[in-house]
Amino acid sequence: MKILQVHNAYQHAGGEEVVVAAEYDMLKQYGHTVQQWIIQNSGLDNINFITKTKIGLQSIWSHDSYKHIRQKLQEFQPDVVHVHNTVPLISPSVYTACRDAGVPVVHTLHNYKLICPGGYLYRNGSVCEDCIGKLAPYPAVEHGCYRGSCLQTALAAAGLLTNRLGSTYKSDVDIYIALTSFARKKFIAGGLPAERIAVKPNFVSAEIQPGKHQAGYVLFVGKLVEYKGIETILQAWHQLDETIPLKIVGQGPLEILLKSNLPPNVEYLGIQPRETVLNLMKDASFVVFPSEWYEGFPMTITEAFATASPVVAARLGASAEIVKEGFSGWHFTPGDAIDLARIVQKAWSNAEELQRRSKLARKQYDNCYSQDKNYEMLINIYRTAIDWQNHRQALTVF
Repeated sequence: MKILQVHNAYQHAGGEEVVVAAEYDMLKQYGHTVQQWIIQNSGLDNINFITKTKIGLQSIWSHDSYKHIRQKLQEFQPDVVHVHNTVPLISPSVYTACRDAGVPVVHTLHNYKLICPGGYLYRNGSVCEDCIGKLAPYPAVEHGCYRGSCLQTALAAAGLLTNRLGSTYKSDVDIYIALTSFARKKFIAGGLPAERIAVKPNFVSAEIQPGKHQAGYVLFVGKLVEYKGIETILQAWHQLDETIPLKIVGQGPLEILLKSNLPPNVEYLGIQPRETVLNLMKDASFVVFPSEWYEGFPMTITEAFATASPVVAARLGASAEIVKEGFSGWHFTPGDAIDLARIVQKAWSNAEELQRRSKLARKQYDNCYSQDKNYEMLINIYRTAIDWQNHRQALTVF
C-alpha cells in the first residue's frame, strides 16, 4: 500500500507524535510506501490576538490546506490517507479534499476533540461530559475549556458545529480509530457513526524485554499535573509506612508542590530519558497509575506491561479497561488516597501474587500490544476503509 500520514504536531511533542513515528516505522518495515505531511505548531504562543483569531478561524476550514492536500494526493496517489490531528492549522478541509479525490480517509481519535472543545472531557478537577450529545457545545464556551479562553473555545466550538452541520465528520471520514472500547462508546454518544469506529490500541516496539523487578520500589511515570493524580499519590504515600519506597519520574507545573511535600519514602527523579525509564520499570515491583481523567491510551501502562510490570490503576475510563483487575494489575477508586494506599499495601505484601500478575502483564502485552499484532489490526482497518470508499463510489455511480 501507499499511505499518506497527516498530522498537525503539537508545540511540545507528546504521545501522538510517538504513535505517528511508530506507525510510520512499522509500515515501512512491512514494505509499504509511506509519506508524511506534518505541520508544526511551534511559535503559536508568541503571536498577537489578531493572528490567534485568524488561526482559530482557519481551524474551522482551511482553503490552503485543501489545496495543499489535493496537490499531495495528485503527486503521491496514496491508497489511503491516515489523519492523526488537524488542529489548528490543517483543519477538517483535509477530509473533504480526500473525499473529492476519491481517496479513503482513516482518522485516529487520540483525544476527545471531536466531542469536547477542550479535548479531554475534564474540567475543574473532575471528569466532565456536559458537551456530549449537544449539537452546539456551548457549556465549553461558558467555561473557556480550550486553553482557558472563552474566545478560543468559541472558535473551537464553532468548528465542531460547522462541520457537524456540514456532515464532514459523518460523510468525509471512512473509518475512525478509537484507542479503547471505552472511548468508542463516548464517541458514539457524541454522534459519530458506530459502524465506522474501529478499536485499535497503541503499541510498543518489540525490543523491550521483561525485567526482574527485584529492586524493591514502586514507580510513577507521568506529567506532574492535577489530572494525572499526583496529589492523590502524595497523600497515599504520607499514609503508607516507610518500607514501601516510591520513585517519581516526570515534570510539570506541580513540581514545586511535589518537592515541598515529599514523604520520606518518596524520591523525585525529574525527567529521565526513555531508556532510563524502561530500566526503572524493569526493576520496580509495580507501576502506579493514578490518573483522574479519561486517558486516551497511556503508553506508560503499555511499556510497563512490556517490561512485565503489573500496574495499580484508577478504576476509570481507559485505565480500568487496559489494566485488568486480578490479571495484569489492581484497581482503586480514582482520587481516593486512602483506597490507593490500601491497594498499594496489598500488592506490596504479596510476593507470590506480584510474580503471577507480572507474568500476566507481559502476556497481555504479547497478545494485545506488540508490533506484529498492531500491524495486522491497522492493515485490516485500511482495507476496510478502502472497501467503504469503493462502496460509496459505487452508490454514487448508480
